[in-house]
Amino acid sequence: MRGGATLSLVSVLADTAIRRPEHTALVSGPERISYGALWLAARRCATVLRERGVGPGDRVALLLPNTPAFPTAYFGVLALGATVVPVNALLKAEEIAYILRHSQARLLLCAGSLLGEGDPAARRADVPLMTVDAEAGDTGRPGPDALDALDVLAADAEPLGTPVPRAPDDIALVLYTSGTTGRPKGVLLSHLNLVMNIDTTALSPFAMEADDVLLGCLPLFHTFGQVCGMGTCFRVGATLVLTSRFTPDEALDLMVRERCTVLMGVPTMYLGLLEAAARDPRRPPLARAYSGGSALPVPVLQDIEATFGCPVYEGYGLTEASPCVAYNQPARPRRPGTVGRPVRGVEAEIARSGTEDRIVLLPAGEVGEIVVRGHNVMTGYLDDPEATAAVLVDGWLRTGDLGVKDAEGCLTIVDRKKDMIVRGGYNVYPREVEEVLTRHRSVARVAVVGVPDARYGQEVCAVVVPRPGAAPDAALAEEIVGWSRRHMAAYKYPRRVEFAATLPLGPSGKVLKRELAALLRPGTGGKS
Repeated sequence: MRGGATLSLVSVLADTAIRRPEHTALVSGPERISYGALWLAARRCATVLRERGVGPGDRVALLLPNTPAFPTAYFGVLALGATVVPVNALLKAEEIAYILRHSQARLLLCAGSLLGEGDPAARRADVPLMTVDAEAGDTGRPGPDALDALDVLAADAEPLGTPVPRAPDDIALVLYTSGTTGRPKGVLLSHLNLVMNIDTTALSPFAMEADDVLLGCLPLFHTFGQVCGMGTCFRVGATLVLTSRFTPDEALDLMVRERCTVLMGVPTMYLGLLEAAARDPRRPPLARAYSGGSALPVPVLQDIEATFGCPVYEGYGLTEASPCVAYNQPARPRRPGTVGRPVRGVEAEIARSGTEDRIVLLPAGEVGEIVVRGHNVMTGYLDDPEATAAVLVDGWLRTGDLGVKDAEGCLTIVDRKKDMIVRGGYNVYPREVEEVLTRHRSVARVAVVGVPDARYGQEVCAVVVPRPGAAPDAALAEEIVGWSRRHMAAYKYPRRVEFAATLPLGPSGKVLKRELAALLRPGTGGKS
């Protein structure tokens, strides 16, 4: 360890458990779990994992929904000095298996409710699996092939003593995010990246206080819910109210009953809450709300503020930046339509987008690629030096997003340099979807683009050139949508299918996706 320095993400929970052992850390249904009890459960989990051979530097994958099992396993893994690999709970077996193989996971911790995809994924990747919160009938492995139940074994385990110390630049998390050029990439985030992002944003923009109550409706496997939500909440000793699946009416009811003071969400959640509020006159005592994931239309922001009586702060981040880059912040006047200023210790500038091998900064008012440097920038992509070198240039992180800064330093997101689609706050990467669709028997060629959608911001649309003999009609569109649903996570598959004789191509043979997207309008065809 450099200079003997140690720093671990596990301290986010461990330190608070010492300061506020009796305060409620989690609310999950009827359960209320104190910080002391949560840390004890995490250390018991760590003991069981250590007995299974997990140690410093090992990677442990978590396929868990928003239940107390997630933070218990998460901090249990970190207590051993191991690395957490959160897996999107919406993925299918094939997608999960790729992450397990690529990350060289030593173990998969899988919720009983997710064994339908997690068990075959673990088999394909030849990775040992332990269940969490499993019930009879959850697994198809009876008899000698029955799976170890982590939570059952941990109930009687002796808790781990002192957590394993880590150096600041040791890797705490591998978070998978896709690019437009193929398979998902593993983003390597250090303990320093994450502790600094949590400490910084807990103070501002999130202004978290010990008596705050945060609705945990964002998925914990995602960086927004995990770092911004759970991380800042646990850092200050506030209460996190978990909901396993967001539905607007239930979320509003839960916020009222638990007297939530803070809300973090993506635009689709806010749209749903406005609809729920029109049906239910009750209001929670919200002091502030935060939006991220994709652009929140200014009229929607204004409606939320009028309906719930609290300010809404919009910001910008990405997985490679741990994630927070910039936010409208309580200490400064809010600028609706912008994502505010960079958070403390982070620089965000605008660079010439066509200059890939070096960073050429542009003056205020000019549109270019957003570049970032600071304590939040990732170490790199796992086992992908080419992709790492392409985005870490001259000490800056190239985000692939286009933006503009005004004279006062406020950042506005203009467009995406890449073709990534953001559907309801989830990133959808066209190349990944296209690779799956090309396996359909009737698809000769396909281009996937995002089209505007009032609810989700963007909807996934597949423009298909059918194989000879395949009829480009509504029945085939419906078949492709249904087939896609079975092979991709729910947020990825195209709800809209259009047919074309050819795809528009540029001089290099690449599909001109922006030209294609410009020709499409929501509601003019396809099946959903």
